[in-house]
Amino acid sequence: MALRLGLGLPQMKHYVPGRDVMSVAREAEECGFDSLWVLERTLVPEDPVDGMYGVEGRPWPETFRHVADPLVTIAQAAAVTSRIRVGTSVLVAPLHVPFELARAFATLSAASEGRVVAGLGTGWSRDEYAAAGADFGRRGALLDEVLDVCETVWSSGPSAYEGSRTRLAPSDVGPKPPGGRIPVLLAAGNSRTLERIARRADGWMPSLTPHSAIARNGATLRELAERHGRDPDSLTIVHRCAVRITDKPEGDDRRPHQGSVEQIVEDLAEDVAAGVDEVILDLQSGTRDARELIDGGRELYAAVREAGM
Repeated sequence: MALRLGLGLPQMKHYVPGRDVMSVAREAEECGFDSLWVLERTLVPEDPVDGMYGVEGRPWPETFRHVADPLVTIAQAAAVTSRIRVGTSVLVAPLHVPFELARAFATLSAASEGRVVAGLGTGWSRDEYAAAGADFGRRGALLDEVLDVCETVWSSGPSAYEGSRTRLAPSDVGPKPPGGRIPVLLAAGNSRTLERIARRADGWMPSLTPHSAIARNGATLRELAERHGRDPDSLTIVHRCAVRITDKPEGDDRRPHQGSVEQIVEDLAEDVAAGVDEVILDLQSGTRDARELIDGGRELYAAVREAGM
């Protein structure tokens, strides 16, 4: 099966909300991309409690400032397209009220005729949790509650749930997503979070992850899925890649998915070898405007398909 290709939508400060999202979405669908994706970053503190990605002392990049809301952005993209899937990569689920989030996803899925993918994670910023009034220490349990509430809200029949944040008496809740479900992909970085995917998700969504780690965790995920009586082949791996195209090849110390088109295609071939089913080409932090973003996306799309992937 060919490698599925996704494109990150422009959400950062140097893009024009709405106009750029819709133009990139239309052209990506016309080009042949399989999916469009948004990230979530709610704030940039002046004095962060945590370094970027939870790494102590690591500064937050300027591109994290003023990131447009993920659900509003994919709604804009879905409204001007008809075929391409739209998803979150990732949405920090515990920052949201579970019932409201489940209804928002269901409405987006119904409006887009089933094209929505819910990529969820727990995030890493205690500042974002504080702003949302959520308990960072319970982030895993909060994610589980979101998944539970989504399951009951999306399924047919009355919805009901009793949890730490949600008290939902048996109720008729709609609209429902087509087929009564939305594909759920989860971020994971350890055995506990991989276990959650094997037990109740449709796949794993690593981000900026070395190929060796993808292959290793992918093998573990398959073993865990079998233990839970699930078909390992039913789980998908979608890798979000920070892409920067350069005019000339970069040296051996370059970061993966950064360099010439030929070098990036080689990296994507390694993704396939590691077990990745779909990649998200996120060019927005390395391009100046929507035109440059979509031109880079088109160039990479053509090069990947010409390489037989």
